[in-house]
Amino acid sequence: MYCEPWPSHIAVNQRAGTLELTWNAQAAVLSGQRLREACRCSGCESARRHGTPPRAAPDLRLLRVELLGAGGLQCVFSDGHERGIYPWPYLHALAFTSAAN
Repeated sequence: MYCEPWPSHIAVNQRAGTLELTWNAQAAVLSGQRLREACRCSGCESARRHGTPPRAAPDLRLLRVELLGAGGLQCVFSDGHERGIYPWPYLHALAFTSAAN
């Protein structure tokens, strides 16, 4: 399946604390919890290698995103974490496959 390099729609649902994305007219919603646990920053990757992957509370919320040029997004979470960079292909995998982690 062909995938556009970046989504045609990107929005943070402030009420739900989720990320809404649309690729090729296919919509997806990613929870703050899912995004936070999927973070690939150096701290989270180090924790994974040491057997303690990031665990987010079910009510953790995505507060905002920062566009990083054409490459992807940086997410800011309600727990204060804001170091993870989410490239478009990774976000697409998180949104549309169950084995993205």
